[in-house]
Amino acid sequence: MRLLMVNYEFPPIGGGAGNAHKFLLHQFARQRDLHVDVLTSGLEPGLIQEDFAPNIRIYKVGVRKKELHFWRKSEVVAWLFRARRVYDSLLNQHSYDLAHAFFAFPSAWLCYRRVKQLPYLISLRGSDVPGYNERLGLDYKLLSGLFRRIWSAAAGVVANSSGLRDLASVFMPALDIKVIPNGVDTDRFFPVAEKPAASPMRLLTVGRLIPRKRTEWMLIALKHLNDAGCEASLTIAGEGPESAALKEKTVDLDLDDQVRFKGIVPSEEIPALYRDHDIFVICSAHEGMSNAMLEALASGLPVVTTACEGAEELISGCGRIVISSEPADIAAALQELIDDPQQHRAISSVARQRAEEFTWTAVAEAYLNEYKRIIGENIS
Repeated sequence: MRLLMVNYEFPPIGGGAGNAHKFLLHQFARQRDLHVDVLTSGLEPGLIQEDFAPNIRIYKVGVRKKELHFWRKSEVVAWLFRARRVYDSLLNQHSYDLAHAFFAFPSAWLCYRRVKQLPYLISLRGSDVPGYNERLGLDYKLLSGLFRRIWSAAAGVVANSSGLRDLASVFMPALDIKVIPNGVDTDRFFPVAEKPAASPMRLLTVGRLIPRKRTEWMLIALKHLNDAGCEASLTIAGEGPESAALKEKTVDLDLDDQVRFKGIVPSEEIPALYRDHDIFVICSAHEGMSNAMLEALASGLPVVTTACEGAEELISGCGRIVISSEPADIAAALQELIDDPQQHRAISSVARQRAEEFTWTAVAEAYLNEYKRIIGENIS
């Protein structure tokens, strides 16, 4: 099988979708009868080719980016313009069986243009689903017709959580959308064998500092905990356009001594970061399926989260889902775990067990089965 994968972001550019793609490629590297070409973005000008594995080659189309983890519309357009020529060239050079696009837009637009030559599968990741990102509200309206054509022409559409599938179904109710979740490396992310009780309780959040993540709510929740006499600290790992405002908010709330901004943490240091903390907290308005949430569970951390896509599938018995999304209620959920060490330990054990149900091996197998189904249907 020869596969052409398209993703407009790939580490170090982008966020969770790029990382998920990279983990999936590690699994595909073990499939010697599978040959994969990946078309993505890069930071160096021009077209750079890299061998990811003996059976996987990556083509990186250079884009001048101001921020690694935030895409401006001009940058997306620039990448599409340059990547279009590379996509067409790859199709002319090689005989592919299938294209697989991470994101229905912009990535799958390249596939849609040449669908008569090559069928394609779409992986919905979040921001490519109308209603997911408030910042893109007008764009969703303007591009809705194009989105429907891209989705309809695909040989298959997959979401990474039931919640994201439900949101996508609001946009296209008649479309059959399967669910293939994200995975987590349970060898790399694991709990501390015996973690002593911590005081203050160490809270952690990991992710891009963008409005959708609502990191400010965590600061306000921490202030509520302080006012209630509950000792806790918060580590914020990540960068983004909200960084400066969040640091100012920390000063305004008089939380300088309890909040630590780590910035972008090197990949090799992330597992230890989870193990050095006690509770993972996330306040996102929307998620596809949070890689960070999975990594926290694999590290034995209870999770306190607002209601978002993927939460119900992951957090059953592993923490608290705050339906109201009020900072005071987030604080109350945190305090419940902080005040009950026995409950905290019990949930930590369940969290690890839950994470073990989400392996990248299973994710890769699910995608390979979907590839075979689509290729078989196109041959017949």
